[in-house]
Amino acid sequence: MEWIQSINKAIEYMENHLTEDIHCGDVAGYVHISLFHFQRTFNLLTGMTVGEYIRRRRLSLAGEELTRKNTKVIDVAFKYGYDSPESFTKAFTRFHGITPSQAKCGNELKSFNKLVVKISVEGGTIMDYRIEKKEGFRLLVYAKMFTDESSEKGIPEFWKEYYQKEIYKRAPGYLGVCAQEKDDDKEFMYGIGCDADDVKEIPEGFSIINIPAYTWAIFKCVGPTPESIRKTWGDIYGEWLPGADYELIPDYDIENYLPGDNTSSDYVSEIWIPVKEKD
Repeated sequence: MEWIQSINKAIEYMENHLTEDIHCGDVAGYVHISLFHFQRTFNLLTGMTVGEYIRRRRLSLAGEELTRKNTKVIDVAFKYGYDSPESFTKAFTRFHGITPSQAKCGNELKSFNKLVVKISVEGGTIMDYRIEKKEGFRLLVYAKMFTDESSEKGIPEFWKEYYQKEIYKRAPGYLGVCAQEKDDDKEFMYGIGCDADDVKEIPEGFSIINIPAYTWAIFKCVGPTPESIRKTWGDIYGEWLPGADYELIPDYDIENYLPGDNTSSDYVSEIWIPVKEKD
């Protein structure tokens, strides 16, 4: 439940600072969650990034203000963080489907209201998982840096590149490894690779990650990827973590792509997250 409470507290903070120069790190710090996990949790629970939420709320409120008499477009643009009327007009038109000038003439606008995140008790998901203690192990990965904004499209493209460029010939790619940022950097590392013992030498472009000894919650994902992986991530943050006797350890997490046809409805993959029992 504390995840849900923290996200709602973060939303309230954003609402109170929409006309200020607010950044995702500011919000994460306010609710005492690492930047990486705040971004991921918010995205999985709401279906949008933090930046998208702030942008939509600002443009929705800007539209309301432009319907009032004697309101100047340039004043509204600067109020909601745009450097120029031109950049504001472009974003406003993309969101509302009309220009700010048309909004002032009484044309129809789009509304995007403040979010409230709740746990639904209807249609609860049955999740297959196990808790397993493991000693430290080494992974070999071909890695790239991503931001929350770039990861949704960027990581699938990264997998495509791994196979199209035949990087897999240097080392098999059946693991996706995500490393949280350190010191709240905006970027995080995502690597594709395998157990380091699968290869004799470190291929060019690859590196070794030393994964510490942890207790892992390992979740079974059934269905074609990446849809089944994304759905399971959503269930982990939206249902399992809020009610489990375990809490997440902010470090590495792993996606394990098992042998088989990953486009099949019965394809099985796994998500591994490090956890500890709640105090």
